[in-house]
Amino acid sequence: MAGANLEDVKTYLLDLQERLCRTLAAEDGGALFHEDSWQREAGGGGRSRVLEHGRIFEKGGVNFSHVYGDLLPPSATAARPELAGRGFQAVGVSWVMHPENPHVPTSHGNVRFFIAEKEGETPVWWFGGGFDLTPFYPVHEDVLHWHRVARDACAPFGDDVYPRFKAWCDDYFYLKHREETRGVGGLFFDDFNEWGFDRSFAFQRAVGDAFLEAYLPIVQRRRDMSWNARERDFQLYRRGRYVEFNLVWDRGTLFGLQSGGRTESILMSMPPLARWEYDWQPEPGSAEERLYRDYLRPRDWLGESEEIP
Repeated sequence: MAGANLEDVKTYLLDLQERLCRTLAAEDGGALFHEDSWQREAGGGGRSRVLEHGRIFEKGGVNFSHVYGDLLPPSATAARPELAGRGFQAVGVSWVMHPENPHVPTSHGNVRFFIAEKEGETPVWWFGGGFDLTPFYPVHEDVLHWHRVARDACAPFGDDVYPRFKAWCDDYFYLKHREETRGVGGLFFDDFNEWGFDRSFAFQRAVGDAFLEAYLPIVQRRRDMSWNARERDFQLYRRGRYVEFNLVWDRGTLFGLQSGGRTESILMSMPPLARWEYDWQPEPGSAEERLYRDYLRPRDWLGESEEIP
């Protein structure tokens, strides 16, 4: 595998799933993750873990999968057509947490590893992943904290890493049909192998390990804030954007479906409730207008002034 060690990555990912589930369930304090193991007919399988109806989280999931097959799906070769026709192994953990309180942001993350192999040729491997934050009523100090943790996770790998993968996240989680970002971004990288296996794997671990440090303080600050029916309706309306992104633009969703993965696990990331309203517009001067005006666009959060007007 040209220096790549699939088993080391798999061991890390299984441990990451354990740590995420244990810590997030303890934070919720009202529900546990229930495990559902599955097998893929064409090769491989996984273990899905889902939490529902908790004290904080209306729904959350942390999924591990290891799938393999004779041909990479089209979504995996779209950016690298030279890999078409190769067999593959893909291993990863993906997670998403949907709080009930509109003042607690939704958050998503994943870390994954691919190997594409063909007899007589050198195996090609790459990492991907990241994490992003989707607040409904954002607080600037929370957004700054989120991006500071992301920056600090990248710092040992070079000063250019955070700006590069922050910009990639802004671009990836952009709803082109709405001309707005899904949230306030974070980190995203894919098809990544330029540092060699050991350093690239270390970076993946740094990203995966940073998620709880980034997310839990925000949850703890916002979990007890009061909310009303209007704010709940807006949260459900904005969750509709989450659904639109996952079904229209997300490469991970396409890969899972095209590779014959388990549909229930692939669509675990969907919110439990969402709503759509025709041509809805925020009221001038409202908190909802502030979200659209100040947050749903790419920004240099750590390079701008400490205050958003």
